[in-house]
Amino acid sequence: MDKRKIALLNEIIEEYIRQANPIGSKLLAQKADLDLSPATIRNEMADLEKDGYIYQPYTSAGRAPTEKGYQFYLENNLSNWRISETDKKNLEKIIKDLSGKYKGNQMILVKELAKKIADLVNQTILIGFSKDEFYYTGLSNIFAQPEFSLQERVVSLSEIIDHFDRSMAKIYNKINKTEILIGRSNPFGEQCSLVITNLTNERKKIFGILGPQRMDYRKNINYINSLKEILNS
Repeated sequence: MDKRKIALLNEIIEEYIRQANPIGSKLLAQKADLDLSPATIRNEMADLEKDGYIYQPYTSAGRAPTEKGYQFYLENNLSNWRISETDKKNLEKIIKDLSGKYKGNQMILVKELAKKIADLVNQTILIGFSKDEFYYTGLSNIFAQPEFSLQERVVSLSEIIDHFDRSMAKIYNKINKTEILIGRSNPFGEQCSLVITNLTNERKKIFGILGPQRMDYRKNINYINSLKEILNS
């Protein structure tokens, strides 16, 4: 894919993450960093759609990313993302405060930390303490996302949550580093994405952020990686 199409796809995905609505050529033409005419943008979008990176949800709508589009976006941007110093210091303070409060009870510490992170990223947090012991919090965050206003999606996700232990057991032993499971590779449903890692170097704990495919990958990945770095330093 040439640089112009990559830049356009990045803009489509990042605008879609922010707005939760299909993105049109008129909006993209206003982006000074693209410096493309609406006609050029429409032609490029047609190529991106033909190649399976974006799609049109309904007639006369703009375009939204596909699973393939998100995967390409992650592969081409992941190495450049770093957490801001402000967010990192905030995270360090949260961990320090909770460590002082729950010293000696690591399980409660991690659960309370999960609640804080769920609020920070506005998503659901999943934790695996062992092959048979799991925990989640912030479930209301995912149901509040626009994608899950459709009843069939709510029902589908609810059924998956009902089998939460089974889904976590499937991936517990497979997670050794930070991974992003999107769509068909995600045991919590094709409409969701999961950013997950093995949190500590000692007894294995997997810690994940579950949200719609339209999650803020940059923010979630940075929080997961920084959390792991701070806890292991």
